[in-house]
Amino acid sequence: MTVAPFQPADDSIVENALLGGRVRLRQPARGYRAGMDAALLAAAVAAEPGERVIEAGCGAGAVLMQIAARCPGLVLTGLERDPAMAALARENAVLNGADAQIVEGDVAAGFRALDLPLFDRAISNPPFFDDPGALRAPADGKRGAWMADDGLKAWTRFLLKSVREGGRIVVIHRADRLADLLALLGETAGSFAVRGIHPHADEPAKRVLVQAIKTGKAPLRLLPPLVLHDRSDAKHTAEAEAILRGEAGLGW
Repeated sequence: MTVAPFQPADDSIVENALLGGRVRLRQPARGYRAGMDAALLAAAVAAEPGERVIEAGCGAGAVLMQIAARCPGLVLTGLERDPAMAALARENAVLNGADAQIVEGDVAAGFRALDLPLFDRAISNPPFFDDPGALRAPADGKRGAWMADDGLKAWTRFLLKSVREGGRIVVIHRADRLADLLALLGETAGSFAVRGIHPHADEPAKRVLVQAIKTGKAPLRLLPPLVLHDRSDAKHTAEAEAILRGEAGLGW
């Protein structure tokens, strides 16, 4: 299907190209905008055709659209509580020819409220903060993406409830919340794999990617880190650039 060129009614929505132009994403010009975290989360999902994947807090669908381009044949579902962002996600699904259902709802209401069968994989980039006193108040357009009103536990509980036994959960989050993530996901999941995301090789990780398997019992694995930048004139390391262009993934 041929999609007409983007002709916005105003300047509130822009269209960006992801994965070297394989994905077209329409998103707000201001407020929360998809970036590196979305690209890394999508690159960490290596699902097989026919698998069912749900994303908690899908926003405008940046992660889902990149997953659809990387792993054809999946059945994708996104949960989003902001009606405007959910509408953009649906628009992006049509724009990219993705088999993605976008459901409006709140993580805090729990998975059962969606009345959906269990998934093979559940993924999320949860809001980074759940303590309003921990940071200066974000702009209105970013608050929902930055502040978890019901705490990180609501997000991990949703992910744990949404997958079948043996199903995989993948989360990207702040590195300083790693202990919390492991403790919360460890209630019913295990077989953890952790990959640190470092700005430079000589700097501490600022993000972590965590994979857990529901009812998994294998020992935790600490995987080689991903370094985003070196000290050259290049914007990203060769590995990071390959991921951003969709030429490489982040295996577990």
